Amino acid sequence: MTDRIVLAYSGGLDTSVAIGWIQEATGKEVVAMAVDVGQGGEDLETIRQRALDCGAVEAYVADARDEFAEEYCMPGLQANTMYMDAYPNVSALSRPLISKHLVAAAREFGAGTVAHGCTGKGNDQVRFEVAITTLAPDLDCIAPVRDLALTREAAIEYAEKNDLPIITTKSNPFSIDQNVWGRAVETGFLEDIWNGPTKDVYDYTDDPAFPPAPDEVVITFENGIPVAIDGEAVTPLQAIEKLNHRAGQHGIGRIDIVEDRLVGIKSREIYEAPGAITLIEAHRELERITLEREQLRFKRSVEQRWTELVYDGQWFSELKGSLDAFILDTQKHVNGDIRMTLHGGRAVVTGRKSPNSLYDFGLATYDEGQTFDQSAARGFIDIYGLSARVASDRNQRVQKQA
Repeated sequence: MTDRIVLAYSGGLDTSVAIGWIQEATGKEVVAMAVDVGQGGEDLETIRQRALDCGAVEAYVADARDEFAEEYCMPGLQANTMYMDAYPNVSALSRPLISKHLVAAAREFGAGTVAHGCTGKGNDQVRFEVAITTLAPDLDCIAPVRDLALTREAAIEYAEKNDLPIITTKSNPFSIDQNVWGRAVETGFLEDIWNGPTKDVYDYTDDPAFPPAPDEVVITFENGIPVAIDGEAVTPLQAIEKLNHRAGQHGIGRIDIVEDRLVGIKSREIYEAPGAITLIEAHRELERITLEREQLRFKRSVEQRWTELVYDGQWFSELKGSLDAFILDTQKHVNGDIRMTLHGGRAVVTGRKSPNSLYDFGLATYDEGQTFDQSAARGFIDIYGLSARVASDRNQRVQKQA
């Protein structure tokens, strides 16, 4: 297993020129492997043909749309994953899946080495290589863009010199990564963090300043997973796709953030995640009425650590597996409907209903029929404030003695 190298191929600039670079540097044949994670855009046959035109001896495309939605996006939804309270781990969720398929392709095509097109500045190099070494420690992994310190300008020049069929040019230097969960855009003029994003940056969302009429949607969850939209049964993939369209029309899910990368760099990123943001907002609201207070509070801290682990490339780690078990246990009562209004860049919850709701109207109401015993409040407050009162008495004594 030494005469071939399997390259994780996206169809973009870096991985397209990497085919030739790898062959020139190693003398080995390159098999290009693309994974369909619902990124849309170009036809996958076009991407496969581009890999062949760029010099790959074989090109393989894996349809992993449902797998990605069910086994990666849904755990992300149940964890309400939001890195730095803003980014729903769009790229990070796809990397362990791509790594898994990369390892499988290496076995199928008899390769002892795999490759990716990441730079040395980003998070994805870590995500790919940690996942690969965890799943297949016997495989070698190379990263020509990083290891040769090749710039995007050099990549564009190489593509033009070798007449490679690459759509990225010097006048359109964006680096774009997308899947059904969202879309990430970086580089180019966005690297000046004073520059505002222009209209051509966005694709999944329309301008929220000019939205259509408000759109009311009801999302039904079972065990924290969306199973119906407006009463129509959906798979996880269909739920994300439908909300990408409906929420995207209202400009929901646009994110402009300077984020802390794992490697220590602050990086300006533009994200679009209309379906993900809408689903997370709905899921959080359903949890508010179905999870007990202390359980909900603790889950929020678990969500933060889970999100950081996924962002940092630790999808297959022992700790994440343990956190998965906790999060899954919390979802057994997260059943019901959330009604939302989509409009002008926001997904606003307007109604919630669950057979497992902990909301008790009799306890909550201030009108006649209330069942809460208000006479118990005085004693509760006395006990609850006791430690603070004792500490305050001590502080006053010390102050007088000073």
